[in-house]
Amino acid sequence: MTPEEREAARDRVLSDVAAGGLRVLFCGINPGLLSAATGHHFARPGNRFWPVLHLSGFTPRRLRPAEQDELLAYGLGITNVAARATARADELSAEEFREGGRILAAKVERLRPAWLAVVGITAYRTAFDERRAVIGPQERTIGGTRIWALPNPSGLNAHWTAATMAEEFGRLRAAAGVPAA
Repeated sequence: MTPEEREAARDRVLSDVAAGGLRVLFCGINPGLLSAATGHHFARPGNRFWPVLHLSGFTPRRLRPAEQDELLAYGLGITNVAARATARADELSAEEFREGGRILAAKVERLRPAWLAVVGITAYRTAFDERRAVIGPQERTIGGTRIWALPNPSGLNAHWTAATMAEEFGRLRAAAGVPAA
């Protein structure tokens, strides 16, 4: 894909992979330009979401971004805090995060997943005004949906390795009662 094709995806909205009654609805920060251009969540090759999802036992094999719809068969889905595609998450304003949090809460109330897993602690803190939140299960709920803040799987997040992220994702998998695949 050319840089021009990626740039043409700026501000596009990526469709959710979601259904009612999921075990876990994963929530990214917002779509990157490659994701918006391809129509696939976490499409950037350096993003560790797909490998970590498999390493943590959520999926029996490493799925490719183009196979994202297979998540529904495992009781999993994907959405985003902010819908607008950007090259970097820091292009989003705090108000976009807060508005995204309000829209996300309404979506969760409608879909009623058992768990909402926000991948990115800063996005969670900003969207839900939880400044002291840490990685792990949160006290806040949305209706009957529990919330877990996960590390951001972007390759830019050097504080977490794929192995340590997989441990945290695995803790969520166990708490959600999802058997290891």
